[in-house]
Amino acid sequence: MVLGVFASLSLTFGVAGSAVAGAGAGDPVAAEAAASAGAVGVGLPPVVSHVPTTDKVVFITIDDGWNHDPAAARTLIDKRVPVSLFLLPGATSYDTGYFTDLIEQGRATVENHTVDHPDLTTLDAAGKDAQVCGARERLRGTFGRAPQLLRPPYGAVNDDVRLAAKACGAKALITWTHDFTTWSQTPPTPRLQAGDIVLLHFTPTLEADLERALGAAKAAGLKPAALLPQLKAAGLA
Repeated sequence: MVLGVFASLSLTFGVAGSAVAGAGAGDPVAAEAAASAGAVGVGLPPVVSHVPTTDKVVFITIDDGWNHDPAAARTLIDKRVPVSLFLLPGATSYDTGYFTDLIEQGRATVENHTVDHPDLTTLDAAGKDAQVCGARERLRGTFGRAPQLLRPPYGAVNDDVRLAAKACGAKALITWTHDFTTWSQTPPTPRLQAGDIVLLHFTPTLEADLERALGAAKAAGLKPAALLPQLKAAGLA
């Protein structure tokens, strides 16, 4: 019963590092993976805010796609930064080439962020499917690859959202460890840890936010890595 409560909390908040008794005893990476998957909603894709890994890596993710900053794109391409782009289909439609260049010249993959950025927990089953499956099909039509990962808007997730994600082909739901986005003011820069997921947005400050995130990774002795292979290695996708 206690295990179920902890697992439920882990899934609700997307906390991948919660301790789960008896899971991967003697192996902290296996224990963390088990915590991410959780004991509630068996068979549903996990919610991941931090990837359990012993590799010295972090994961750069960028959301939405409305502001197409050429300087940020050049940094990603020139530095060959592996990056997961959680895109809204409408944000890609007026300048698709901006994103195809990131894919073809850099190390970017396109992932699912729904059609209209709603709180999925407030929608009925048909609404969830329209948002998640609809975005998946539109992005596949544009970029020739179906997204494998879903970032639920606002990080809002429950088991019904996970069920919709599974039905629409998502292998995992990705939240984040740290948000580096400058909104009204620049947030404090945290000390990154191996496996952390960095959240950025396609805003006018993306280039500065990206450089700050890359600097924080370097200061911690970490390198950006592709997200999906590490999720698979941890048994989370």
